[in-house]
Amino acid sequence: MTMEELFFDVYNKFKLHFYKDVFVNFGNREATLTTVETFCMEVIYAMNKPTISEFAKFVGISPPNAAYKVNCLVKKGYLNRIPSSADRREAYLEVTDKYLDYFNFSVNYANTVISRMKDNLSKEDLEALTRILNIMTSEMMPEVPDFKNREIPQ
Repeated sequence: MTMEELFFDVYNKFKLHFYKDVFVNFGNREATLTTVETFCMEVIYAMNKPTISEFAKFVGISPPNAAYKVNCLVKKGYLNRIPSSADRREAYLEVTDKYLDYFNFSVNYANTVISRMKDNLSKEDLEALTRILNIMTSEMMPEVPDFKNREIPQ
């Protein structure tokens, strides 16, 4: 397989595993999130405590539409609003333990794959993979900001 085919194969396997677990666990869990709400939660979680405005701008929806979606997710117990101490009109969106419990299987699978790589790849291969992933995330994906290291005023 080519590098392109392998990349998409890995990407698709992660997606397929995630969707499979969503469906498998759907029957075992409280079915309170719509598909759109599920995607909203994934985005908010990945954005690391965005404001409603930041969330709206990133996904390309109006602030009122974003506020409506956020209000629904707060009511369902999947999000908390954390008021900004710098500007009381602004609040940061934080996922709750209910969300983390609901969707923790996606992280678990990634950790399983990482553990398998650590067990089966040489130290040199792991270092090379780490360098490649670092270059990918820091230089080759400028369309997606690095949310994990952002400063959140308290």
